[in-house]
Amino acid sequence: MGVAAGLQVQGMRAGPVVGLAADNASVGVQLRIDSDPSVRRSPGSRRPPYVVLKATIEEVRARGTTTRVRTPVLVIGSTQWQDVRFGQRVGANGRLEAVDRGSDVAALLSIRSAPKLAADPPWWLRAAEQVRAGLRESVAEQPDDVRGLVPALVMGDESGLPADLVEDFQTTGLTHLSAVSGTNLTLLLAFILPFARLIGVRARGLTAVGLMTVVVFVILARPQPSVLRAAAMGLIALAAMTSGGSRRRAVRSLSFAVIGLLLLDTSLARSAGFALSVLATAGIVLLGPGWRDALARWMPTWWADAVSCPLAAQLACTPVVAWLSGEVSLVAVGANLLAGPAVGPATIIGFAAAGVALISTEAAQLVGWMAGWPARWIILIAREGADLPGAANAWPATAVGVTVLTVLCLALVFGLYRVLARPIAMVLAVVLLAVVVLRPVGSIGWPPDDWLFVMCDVGQGDGLVLRAGDRAAVVVDTGPDPAAMDRCLRDLGVEYVPVLVLSHFHADHVGGLAGVLEDRRVDEIEVTPYLSPPAEYERVVDLATHHGVAVRTVTYREKRVVGSLRWTTLWPARVPALPAAGVSTTSTGEGSPENNASITMMVEASGLRILLTGDLEPESQRAILATGADLRADVLKVPHHGSAQQDPAFIAATNPRLAVISAGRDNDYGHPAPRTLDLLSHRSTRTATTNTTGALAITNSDNRLTLTTNQQPVTR
Repeated sequence: MGVAAGLQVQGMRAGPVVGLAADNASVGVQLRIDSDPSVRRSPGSRRPPYVVLKATIEEVRARGTTTRVRTPVLVIGSTQWQDVRFGQRVGANGRLEAVDRGSDVAALLSIRSAPKLAADPPWWLRAAEQVRAGLRESVAEQPDDVRGLVPALVMGDESGLPADLVEDFQTTGLTHLSAVSGTNLTLLLAFILPFARLIGVRARGLTAVGLMTVVVFVILARPQPSVLRAAAMGLIALAAMTSGGSRRRAVRSLSFAVIGLLLLDTSLARSAGFALSVLATAGIVLLGPGWRDALARWMPTWWADAVSCPLAAQLACTPVVAWLSGEVSLVAVGANLLAGPAVGPATIIGFAAAGVALISTEAAQLVGWMAGWPARWIILIAREGADLPGAANAWPATAVGVTVLTVLCLALVFGLYRVLARPIAMVLAVVLLAVVVLRPVGSIGWPPDDWLFVMCDVGQGDGLVLRAGDRAAVVVDTGPDPAAMDRCLRDLGVEYVPVLVLSHFHADHVGGLAGVLEDRRVDEIEVTPYLSPPAEYERVVDLATHHGVAVRTVTYREKRVVGSLRWTTLWPARVPALPAAGVSTTSTGEGSPENNASITMMVEASGLRILLTGDLEPESQRAILATGADLRADVLKVPHHGSAQQDPAFIAATNPRLAVISAGRDNDYGHPAPRTLDLLSHRSTRTATTNTTGALAITNSDNRLTLTTNQQPVTR
């Protein structure tokens, strides 16, 4: 293995690319595109979108010399690169930059110019792309979730998956269905081979059908390392479940496959995806047959197979998943059990739609509509499973935390057979798990029945909810994540939002807008008059238009009454001029103009005065003071996530009994700043932050201001 690693490193570093990268040299290159382009955006940043992809440099020109090489690089380019295709050869000029030792690429290549096409992909890749395009076209008229999931199931094309659906798949342990994975291929083969046997295919014919399915899968999903790895793992897992109990043979096959893959690409040893793929397959190989036999004592064999396979794979992967995500899913096995039967039909019908699309678009749309129904079932399981209160539970992603979890998983490995073999014990275990999922210990008493104001735990951003009536609330900002915002509103039972206020257009305040609009009535969206950054403003308008929601601009000192709520808009009184198109919005005075144009509201709710301040910075804080507005508040939403940029006179003028701060755990900004916490504590103001306690709820029963967290209620 060491020799293989040395040879691969030597091959990667051969030629002039690594040395040129160390000098940050400008080069001309001929590239072979090795992945689909991925468009990225930096949350909360004014940097324009950019494209990331992998490629192989086949020719490099620098310092008057042209050299033929085969060196893998990571390309970062402008959005002009989003239309390049896997397998194309293109020319470009850019700058090489060094990468950390141990990376699976030799250098980073930054390119600002557009690619120049040198050669199209080979015929078989062009044919595969035509099939992929046909599949996408066959579901183009379906809802967004279906339009994204069917291509992902059939060929691992995740480009159309909505971000909130991806989040729900992660929570419910269904990610392997929407990505190129061995489990997905196993389910596909498990559907095709019995069908082939049913129509009379036997012996070598079955082998040929299986191999042909794998070849088609690999070509359509693109012959990248992750796809080849998935194919290998999927075949081994299927062999384990159909080899009549020959566990030793399956273990040998898995061992040979792992060693062979590592010899071909030693960088897989550092790949979390490879580790999860191997662990899932090992779980199916080592644990699946025994657990299937235990369950088969009292349930049909086909049902025992359906339960034991996801259970074994999930348990084997749990410690690594917790290390990567900081969460443990309690619904993954059930979600896989319920979604599994729909995967085969959705995939097979999706394949059929792709083939029919080569002949007739109208007929393909009919077949695509049929593929959409099993896909809808999978989406329903993911959506509803992710919304369960105890679906995902935080777990420390530390060496100690992962070690403890590994020990617990090993204990389950040794003790679960007895539970699975006894129906009464199994029923009791399922009931206990259901209780934990439906009413986790940490959420008992949350939210309080008489909540007035809730600061949702949306990570690094703001998502605020003000009760306006039965199942109705005014929402102020939506955080960066639609799933987190939607989950918070579901916990609160909010079905109707008469007014949604967006304090300003930074992504950490408007990124979760879809989570409020989906499956909820929203009457209007109120926005700041400073319509920047333009991309986020346009995204908000597009979403609002799609859902038929009116967007209006707030006016200075306007007064609103909605249900039991009253509020006055204290800011912005004046709005800086928008920059010219293509010109970035740089800071003017103190802080960004977007922050300083944040909508600021004094809200009155059941006898409480609550001051909501968006991301105001000292410049605007002093401007509000100068207006002479009465800023006295019982509760202060501290501006800008508790950053260090606060005006002491502004804080003093509010004189709050309670200050609340929304910030993400372990965020990179240092929010809330110690300086701001000290400023509040010196005024004897109690402070609560979402990054330490989770969501915060405020009540005022009998004129007693009470703060409730997921930990315990605190009266102040």
